This record gives sequence, structure tokens and C-alpha cells, in this order.
Amino acid sequence: MSRKHPIIAVTGSSGAGTTNVKEAFEKIFNRQGIKAAVIEGDSYHRYNREEMERLTRQAMSEGRHITHFGPEGNLLKELEAGFSEYAERGTGKQRFYIHNDADAARHGGTPGTLTPWKPLPENTDLMLYEGLHGGLITDQVNIAQYVDVLIGITPIINLEWIQKIQRDKTVRGYSSEDATGMILERMYDYVHYITPQFSRTDINLQRVPTIDTANPFGAVHIPSSDESFTVIHVRNRDKLAVDFLYLLEMLHGSFMSTPYTIVIPAGKTNFAIQLIIEPLVKKIMAAKE
Repeated sequence: MSRKHPIIAVTGSSGAGTTNVKEAFEKIFNRQGIKAAVIEGDSYHRYNREEMERLTRQAMSEGRHITHFGPEGNLLKELEAGFSEYAERGTGKQRFYIHNDADAARHGGTPGTLTPWKPLPENTDLMLYEGLHGGLITDQVNIAQYVDVLIGITPIINLEWIQKIQRDKTVRGYSSEDATGMILERMYDYVHYITPQFSRTDINLQRVPTIDTANPFGAVHIPSSDESFTVIHVRNRDKLAVDFLYLLEMLHGSFMSTPYTIVIPAGKTNFAIQLIIEPLVKKIMAAKE
């Protein structure tokens, strides 16, 4: 952790909604005049898409698994070093994973590839990380130690599987069987490297559908925000002094399920994040000065 060069990490698996949270932070930064260094977790993938698919098939033929959730598929030591460097000096490097044509138009390159490394912008106020491993601790790395605010984003597991299958079918052209196979291949790494992070977070947001998702492998569409609630649980009450009565007034349709857990309509998640996090961001910036 660093008072002079703070780091905020939003951690969650692919499709969990971390991008939506990043957009909420961008609104906060714009209002507060904050210059942020933004790091995308996918930029620390070890391989491009073609290499990863080839190595995944090879590992399967040998009875092994290699996934983007685990250490074999990512540059985790380099990610830890990047967090350490920013916390100490406010410097570092970044690159981008090109997921699609929109990314290619924004950053150059072709879909499925990684751009070259380049220095982070100079004189940033803080770092915002959005990806898979912001709160990771293993016997080899401790990324969480450098994070000032850790936010966990996770749908319930059936919803996460629905999102994964539907995205792989529509965006990547996979069959339902292929997408399901990928979920099974990633399960060990998901259990051992992703879910433990949510016990280290300062706050967790979990989207819960209100329609039948009992068989995620037979679902034909992803539940919408109107068909979901978001459960927001504040784990670190010392760091996040949340005024829940104020949230209940501002977020119509919300209710408290425990003294430190508020349930809100999922469509209001972006707004709720701004209400909860902006006072903390102001506090961090005041501490810098």
C-alpha cells in the first residue's frame, strides 16, 4: 500500500462486470479531476490467442490444464512487480490485449494479439487495475499487499457460466459443448486462484438473477439488469464508512439484508458504486496531499 501512489484494484472473472465498475470509476475521476493510470489485467496474459489455444490443446492431450485463471497462462510475477513499482515510484508500463475489432481500432494490432509494452503516463494520481488477479496471493506472488482498495465483482456461479457460454457462442463462434468444456477445464484454477480473492476484498458486489437459472448450460439468454439484483457487502467497515440509510434513500427499490449488506436493482449498480466509492477516493487524494 502507498499513500503517495495509491492503487485501486477491481478483481473478478471474465464477464463478471468489472468493465462496468471501471466506467463508474472513470466518472468519479472526471468529476474529481484525477489522472489515473489504468491497467487491464488481460494485458498480463502470457500468450496471444493463437498461442493459448495451441498450448491449451497440447495440455489437454497430456492430461494437464492451462487457463487464463492460473499462473501458467499469466505473467503474475511481472504483474506483482508492476504493482510494486507503481506503489513505490508511481511509474510502470502497460500494454493491451486486443480482444476484437473495436480494441484494434483503439490500440492498433489485430484481434487476439498483445500490443508492445510502453511506459505509463507520467504524473498520475493513482492506479486503477481491472482484471482477474488484483487480490491474488500464492506461494510465489503477493499482489494484494500493494492494493489500497480492493473491490470484488462476481455474479453467482450459474450466472457466470451463462455469461461465459453465451459470449463464447456469439463472439467466438464456439459450440455449447466447447464452451462448457472450457468451464470444466478452468474449474481447478477458478477455485484455487480466483475465488480466494473475494475473502480479501474491502467490498464485494455480486449480481443475482431473479429468473430461473437452474440449468445454466441450457439457458438461451443472459438475465438482464431488470431481471437481477446486485448484492453489495462491505467487508472492511474501517476503510469504507458507508451511510446505508443514505443509499436506501438514493437507490429506489433497495433493502438491507444484513447490517452491512445492501441489495439493489442491478440497473443501479453503476450509480451505487459512485455513491459508495467517491468519498473514499476523495479521502485517498486528501491523504496524498
